[in-house]
Amino acid sequence: MKTKLFFKIIARYFIIQIGVILVAVSLQMFLVPNNIIDGGVIGISIILSYLSKWQLALFIVVLNIPFLIIAFKKLGRDFILSALYAVLSLSFWVLIFKPVPEITKDLFLASIFGGIIIGAGVGLILRNGASLDGTEIISLLINKKHGFSVGEIIMFFNIFILASAGLVFGWDRAMYSLVTYFLAYKIIDIVIEGIDDAKAIFIISSESESIIKELIDNFNRGVTVFNGKGGYSDESREIIYIIIKRSEIFKLKKLVHTLDESAFISIQDIHELVGKNIKEWK
Repeated sequence: MKTKLFFKIIARYFIIQIGVILVAVSLQMFLVPNNIIDGGVIGISIILSYLSKWQLALFIVVLNIPFLIIAFKKLGRDFILSALYAVLSLSFWVLIFKPVPEITKDLFLASIFGGIIIGAGVGLILRNGASLDGTEIISLLINKKHGFSVGEIIMFFNIFILASAGLVFGWDRAMYSLVTYFLAYKIIDIVIEGIDDAKAIFIISSESESIIKELIDNFNRGVTVFNGKGGYSDESREIIYIIIKRSEIFKLKKLVHTLDESAFISIQDIHELVGKNIKEWK
């Protein structure tokens, strides 16, 4: 068991390192040379490095360390150590990649590819229990005390950061930075949740028996049935519940509506599945 745990930890830190390298590539080959920033501490670091002419790597470490210290007791030793490892690694790789010339001077291409690559890197880091951004850490702490969502708090920070980019680099660069920021967070969601993330499906139909049979035969997954009653009609109804992949939604809708054109289907996002009977999502 100890050997298995050891290799699991090694694999996790290796993937974090891959994510860090992707972030460094995005910064040094696409974003920094074109004065485009990302949000959070990295964005602040780019602005301060530009204004002071000091090393970007220095600001990435110096600005993140206070956040890590503040959050040490709140978020646990494992998370903080993983985050510290990621921050120090990013600082190292930013120095390594500095001599590499930018891939393109086209601002649109730089913002697009920079956002995709940095999003993939940050997604791998977050998925493996680490963080590169002190603002995310502080957002978690504020969320616990004041009830604002983590996303709302991060967006609040980034409004000021992107506004600062407009004042320093020009408003065209700020708008390109917004494109980068938007793309990065979309890619982060894909990396963390996967393209085939789970969907919870609720189906209400008068043909529930036929639909249940077809769902079991076609999707090879468990189906749960709830007893319900119409609030207006006062009629008893069976509510069918099944979890499927995003890519299977079209197939399910076609199957259900073939059996009952008037069937009601509700589709909801699921961000995590836990349980020993949950099948692997591949």
